[in-house]
Amino acid sequence: MTQQLPPMLTQKTINLNDESVRFQVELEFVQCLANPNYLNFIAQRGYFKETTFINYLKYLLYWKEATYVKYLRYPQCLHTLELLQHAEFRNELVNAPCAKFIEDQMLLHWQFYTRKRVRVQQSMMETARQQNTQDNARSVVGKT
Repeated sequence: MTQQLPPMLTQKTINLNDESVRFQVELEFVQCLANPNYLNFIAQRGYFKETTFINYLKYLLYWKEATYVKYLRYPQCLHTLELLQHAEFRNELVNAPCAKFIEDQMLLHWQFYTRKRVRVQQSMMETARQQNTQDNARSVVGKT
């Protein structure tokens, strides 16, 4: 006796010719490149040795254009995509310690970037406040 799949599972196909579906699939894939563990996973399965996959990575460089970059939530994926254009980087991703190192560096960047950004914003606010105080003092002196 053969078990049949429900119709929704047998009929579910993705039409990559549909521009909106293709856009969403490529957007999701490009953003997955920001995950070092995923990169390690696909490297261990040999995808980075396939010419068609490498060509696909080259094709995806269009995401660096201003028209498309605004849709990205994880902009570090563009840096990773750029690094994936180099065979040495692709070869190193097979090693789990390499993926772990990249992950650690990303976490450190996020941690310190946030702190530094807060300090820069506070400094800018203080500078603006001082400038406003000086402008108010000048206007009072000018009226007398």
